[in-house]
Amino acid sequence: MADVSRETSPVIEPEPTVAAEIFGGRIDLARRFTAALGAHGEERGLIGPLEPARLWTRHILNSAVAAPLFSGRVADVGSGAGLPGLVLAIARPDAEFTLIEPMERRVTWLREQVTALGLENVTVVRARAEEWREGPVFDAVTARAVSALRTLVPLTAPLVRDGGELNLLKGAGAPGEIEAAQNQLRKHSVTDVRVEMVGAELLDEPTRVVRGTVRARA
Repeated sequence: MADVSRETSPVIEPEPTVAAEIFGGRIDLARRFTAALGAHGEERGLIGPLEPARLWTRHILNSAVAAPLFSGRVADVGSGAGLPGLVLAIARPDAEFTLIEPMERRVTWLREQVTALGLENVTVVRARAEEWREGPVFDAVTARAVSALRTLVPLTAPLVRDGGELNLLKGAGAPGEIEAAQNQLRKHSVTDVRVEMVGAELLDEPTRVVRGTVRARA
């Protein structure tokens, strides 16, 4: 009789050579997280059926190359499967990450991974960004594949301290999103907004990050 479980197991993309360079001494943790997400992500509603075959390049490394942009206390809004928050926490053990996610099944996954990987620099909070009650306490806030910038800015900017940053991972349409979000950017005092490409020296497709500085609201 055929082994049905083997036939239906996701085929996970082989680890690119550059992954070890990006994660350094933390590569084992990155491997364990990637293996868990590739094996269980679809069944748990975290990633689509096509994603295991491109998991490293499209998701893990795409998130990880942005790690040098972060320090201090960081929030990941709508963390979902842990992209980019868990990946960044693996790459940057010197920073503290708060993963804000409203969906219970995703929160369960995130907490499982934090425990399994022994990540002492991660706190998982089940909430929507607009339910955050501690005020603008973060040095940086990030998000990936959450919503358009004009919707995302009102959710993320209020969490950032005066002089802190928004570092939002975006796709090719980032310049157009910035143009469409001008009213929201002004309202929430986000300045010096630009698109930066990170990881170009490491990846065939570098990561686009919309960056901006948040100033104290009057």
